[in-house]
Amino acid sequence: MPRKIETHMIPGPAGRLESLLEEPEEIAPRAVALVCHPHPQHGGTMHNKVVYRLARGLRKTGSVVLRSNYRGVNLSEGSYDHGNGETDDARAALAWLRSRYPDLPYTVAGFSFGSRIALRLGCEMPDMTRVVAVGFPTVYKDSTVLAPSPVRRIFIHSTHDQFGPVDELKAMIDGHELHLIESKDHFFVDALDAFEQAVIDLGS
Repeated sequence: MPRKIETHMIPGPAGRLESLLEEPEEIAPRAVALVCHPHPQHGGTMHNKVVYRLARGLRKTGSVVLRSNYRGVNLSEGSYDHGNGETDDARAALAWLRSRYPDLPYTVAGFSFGSRIALRLGCEMPDMTRVVAVGFPTVYKDSTVLAPSPVRRIFIHSTHDQFGPVDELKAMIDGHELHLIESKDHFFVDALDAFEQAVIDLGS
């Protein structure tokens, strides 16, 4: 069956959030996932290549996926707020998504800056199925997003991530599930297919 693709302007705390909702192509939805994009002041949008592959991989496992641009990005209203407002935006987008599919389990995933936002929400919402943190940037040296939580945390990381050296990441995540993808840099250059397959292998 053809997948449903819808554009939405979701009400957010600083104005409307430009969003894209996509259902799986060949199977009925069995979960939902919010995917958070990289840093808005460094060109991050919901159309980033890694974000797109992350969303597609989740769809292939049966998830309905919502991507939203944070405040001030493309058509989203508002202005950059140092991660705090962007977390509020993600929280609003997730609430909207869950209201559309109230009976389905939910995941929050994110890449780079977006992985920190996803982990923040995981600390707040113990009924979340899991957080998928891709390219977690250890350079921030802030472990508050890794506060104790019953939510399953899964990290997918490049072996040569310049913003999150593997040894630093392993020390910070303290035994949480880690999948390493052999790649040249933070953006999984030449390894996007392997990255997407790793997402698919997580299942729903």
